[in-house]
Amino acid sequence: MSGMLTGRVAIVTGASAGLGRRFAVTLAAAGAAVVLVARREDELVALAAEIETAGGRALACPIDLTDASAVEPLFDAAERWAGTVDILVNNAAIADADYATRLSLETIDRVIALDFRAPFLLGVEAARRLIAAGAPGRIVNLSSVGAFHYAPTSAAALYCAVKAGILRMTETLAIEWARYGINVNAIAPGMFMSEMTAGFIDRVGDKVRERFPRGRFGQPADLDSTLLYLVDPRSHFVTGTCITVDDAQTSR
Repeated sequence: MSGMLTGRVAIVTGASAGLGRRFAVTLAAAGAAVVLVARREDELVALAAEIETAGGRALACPIDLTDASAVEPLFDAAERWAGTVDILVNNAAIADADYATRLSLETIDRVIALDFRAPFLLGVEAARRLIAAGAPGRIVNLSSVGAFHYAPTSAAALYCAVKAGILRMTETLAIEWARYGINVNAIAPGMFMSEMTAGFIDRVGDKVRERFPRGRFGQPADLDSTLLYLVDPRSHFVTGTCITVDDAQTSR
């Protein structure tokens, strides 16, 4: 897929680790100039160096996305560096990892700010600039199978509710922006190896793995083809949809 995205400019949030890190490497390998967004500067700088050593282009932008005022300057910096952003991957998120009655107001506000408000604000800013430039674009939002499935012991009610909101956001914005050539889609991963899931997998991973038909967790690279499909110019007829990538881990 080398060169497929040459000339494209992408922002990837949550790029310092896990799925976001892999998304950034994948887009860069396909030719996109990638803006790396997360709070941890050292990890972003190291990833940018890795991408550039491999022949790609990357810009580290350490930002706390719970700060709404950071969104516009982020796009300004991206445009100065490489031009109009025409790929946005909204990946950054945190989990509540507890039962709803135990959540503090601070945790509730932070989960909503990062997992829902930030993707909405980033998507809106991307769309405003694409519309002004008369250019098409691709927005990919990360949801979760938790948007569809929940168990009494899941202990992630807020996270799953927010991820369900991401699905509806994807559908509504896809319709609103279709006339401008801006496609908005979502990916709903199952249980993948990542920084977010590491603690859970360490505690109960074997028990969970045994319940899966194929007895395995997803690896970040398993999402490469789905991401590339959704940002490929040839998928211009696909918008407002969500692709579940869970290896049949969840019921239908």
